[in-house]
Amino acid sequence: MKEDPKLEQNKQEKALSLLSRSLLTGFIGGVIWSTLGVFLYYFNFSEVAPRSFVLRSWNTAAWTSSWLGDVVSIVMIGIISVAVAFVYYGVLKKIRIMWMGAAYGAILWLIVFYVLQPIFTNISKLTDMNLYTIVSTVCLYIIYGTFIGYSISYDYHDTVMKENQERKSEKSDV
Repeated sequence: MKEDPKLEQNKQEKALSLLSRSLLTGFIGGVIWSTLGVFLYYFNFSEVAPRSFVLRSWNTAAWTSSWLGDVVSIVMIGIISVAVAFVYYGVLKKIRIMWMGAAYGAILWLIVFYVLQPIFTNISKLTDMNLYTIVSTVCLYIIYGTFIGYSISYDYHDTVMKENQERKSEKSDV
């Protein structure tokens, strides 16, 4: 029995491109790890909440210190994280080791807490932060970088391997 290509059940969905999947990974990573950052703040592992960076630096309205500020911050960090994933995709996607993602996260931490610190006026200087905050945020950024880096690199290498297998099977069929 021949399948009718016009029927809905016989149509195949087009897969997302590697870049689209990488950007989606960035958004999801930003949402997950900034949510964990909110929990670190609420349970006093960190003096710094994600809203301190993306909202409280430029907006001091009362709602920015509430749960709504946390939710808006989480979404904003997810959007910013798309750019972070795009940079990793463009520069480091071919590097397959997990440690590159961890190093990427550590570099992001240095950029946010040291280089960009003058922009975030409501955040204490690095020398004024307690050790718990430094250790917690460094670990959070390393885990975030590992998530972004390893997910993108794994997806890249998996896609390349599938394409190579398809090319080999096409050549063997001819």
